[in-house]
Amino acid sequence: MSLPPDYLERVYAGVLGKIIGVYLGRPVENWRYQEIVEKIGEVRSYLSPHRGKPIVVTDDDIAGTFTFLRAIEDYGYDPAITAAQIGQTWLNYIIENVTILWWGGLFHSTEHTAYLNLKRGIPAPQSGSIELNGPVIANQIGAQIYIDGWAMIAPGNPKLAADFAERAARVSHDDEAVHAARLIAAMESLAFVEKEIDHLLDSGLQFIPPKSLISQLAQDVRRWVAQDGNWRETYRRISESYGYKKFIGGCHIIPNHALFLLGLLYGQGDFSQSLAVTCSCGWDTDCNAGNLGCLLGIRNGLSAFDGEIDWRGPVADRLFLSTADGGRAITDALREAVRIVNIGRALKNLPPFFPKGGAQFHFSLPGSVQGFQAENARLSNPSGQGLEISFSPTLKRRWARASTATFILPADLQMDGYPLLASPTLYPGQRVRALLRADQANQSPVETGLFLRFYNSMDQPELLHGPLVSLRPGETMELSWIIPGLDGCPIFEIGIQAKGKGLSGLSESAPCLRVILERLGWEGCPEVEFRRPKRPDGRYPELWRRAWVQAVDHWENRFQHAFRIIQDRGRGMLITGTREWKDYRVSSIITSALFGSGGIAVRVQGLERFYALELVRGRKVRLSKYLVGEHVLAELPFDWEIWHPYRLTLTAVGPRLQGWIDDALTFDVTDLNTPLLEGGVALTVYEGHLATHAVRVEKPTDG
Repeated sequence: MSLPPDYLERVYAGVLGKIIGVYLGRPVENWRYQEIVEKIGEVRSYLSPHRGKPIVVTDDDIAGTFTFLRAIEDYGYDPAITAAQIGQTWLNYIIENVTILWWGGLFHSTEHTAYLNLKRGIPAPQSGSIELNGPVIANQIGAQIYIDGWAMIAPGNPKLAADFAERAARVSHDDEAVHAARLIAAMESLAFVEKEIDHLLDSGLQFIPPKSLISQLAQDVRRWVAQDGNWRETYRRISESYGYKKFIGGCHIIPNHALFLLGLLYGQGDFSQSLAVTCSCGWDTDCNAGNLGCLLGIRNGLSAFDGEIDWRGPVADRLFLSTADGGRAITDALREAVRIVNIGRALKNLPPFFPKGGAQFHFSLPGSVQGFQAENARLSNPSGQGLEISFSPTLKRRWARASTATFILPADLQMDGYPLLASPTLYPGQRVRALLRADQANQSPVETGLFLRFYNSMDQPELLHGPLVSLRPGETMELSWIIPGLDGCPIFEIGIQAKGKGLSGLSESAPCLRVILERLGWEGCPEVEFRRPKRPDGRYPELWRRAWVQAVDHWENRFQHAFRIIQDRGRGMLITGTREWKDYRVSSIITSALFGSGGIAVRVQGLERFYALELVRGRKVRLSKYLVGEHVLAELPFDWEIWHPYRLTLTAVGPRLQGWIDDALTFDVTDLNTPLLEGGVALTVYEGHLATHAVRVEKPTDG
């Protein structure tokens, strides 16, 4: 089938449905039905604000869904991608005991067990098999949690979606859990072309064994719904026949899949009603509501979120993907939707789609705000043409502002549950461009410009203004700003500020002024030296360290060296930067303490995909490519000494890599075998101790 004409909107709605369902269900995750009845009644709107908690949080269901899907990008958009390759993707993006998974222990947490199997060298699908892990562990809920993306890259192709979902599910699960994943993925794929709920279920059931327990469960729930006409009575039947007393483990697939079906069948396509039923029943509420929300988002498009409840406003498209690829951590529903759509297009041999020239923020669908939040203003995007920033003309000493996160915002620094690991998306030396238009109806010119906020050396937010311009009513202008150096401090926010110009004597009822941000993005190589910022009081700041994803056992912050890292077992890394970095030069003066190997890395795309220039025990220096294991590109004897500082420099331009020790060109290699062409930077250390004061990234020089 060809791709649907409204493919982007439906995927965007599916992503929104997923994250809204998770945010709705998370506050009552693992609650029992009776507890919800007594304390809440029904779950019909976001509960977090009533408890003084944020709605948008890190969550395994969201992070796993949009991270494991990257396997197909990393393996060349191959529709025959294997379970083993998806398992390798787990090892690349997951930081052990920290990100994505519930780290509940061997043969207690299904995903943790599968991860340990993968790490021991047991590939998928064996890593998730009943033979290895037993029937209880293999039949928990995670198989269906993470599969929504696999359906969205196969719109209208339920067999392909189900096959993708099975391969992904078998990394960690087996048996009935895999059947549940196949059923939901097939239904989500069909939802692009079919709206009738019963037909979706009937068609989806064709892709699982008719004698499976999941198939029997679906038929029972459907029959009870028709008989009862009351979801609470049907829940009672589910609890008696398929409840946790009969299906043991941390979070078994059968009871929770039943509640997914219960909400689907009683809601009959209504987003709010469906999620209210599923969440009000308890058990694994965020997982169940996340899958159901995604299905209904795909089915209904953006109209799914219409009605009395404001589902989209409090979320503002925001989501977090806390992984070893920190530059993707701070993201939004529209950006993730575009990535999914481009995978779907690649599978059809179609070129990628880059709205408005590839700007990071393009607001191309109605209601999308891409994480932007307002100060002294109101934001809207009724038509998908741009972000409208409306503000009072009586503002004199205060700016109206609209800004979005480029790193961890102050309100998100302390987050319950899963830690938020992230690298900034914007760095000094890069050029920010914004296309801004003043509304034709404005009664006066508007003074406007870019601004950013960063964490200063005292770990406090600080604002920096960009150049200001004046926009006449109806005028359009592109703003441009090269981000200056900030003494190693990380940028956490970028935005637009505006106020009326030359206004006086206006009443509070004067018409609002309005500017429309049509797009905002940045480009170019960073020019930045990462080092510990200097505090006036001589103490060591902390927040600059949060800009590095710590995949290393120890990183001390009480010694002279800003980067003093130690890895006890295996390889450790400190990572920063983004996938958008392509050609650049990185250098650092490494103090070579005792280690198996250590040095610098470029084009870093996680823990298993990068190039590294490293000093190696045994008096060697080595240039390696890490891609499903280490591949030595070049190696030479080098009589390096412990505690002697060496300047390591590694330049990447296209497939060409050049490595220097101090001022001597040591390696000059062109990698033509599946080269890595983008990614951030890292310090690497294998079983030992490495130290340096700074890491510098800059434009490559000739030669």
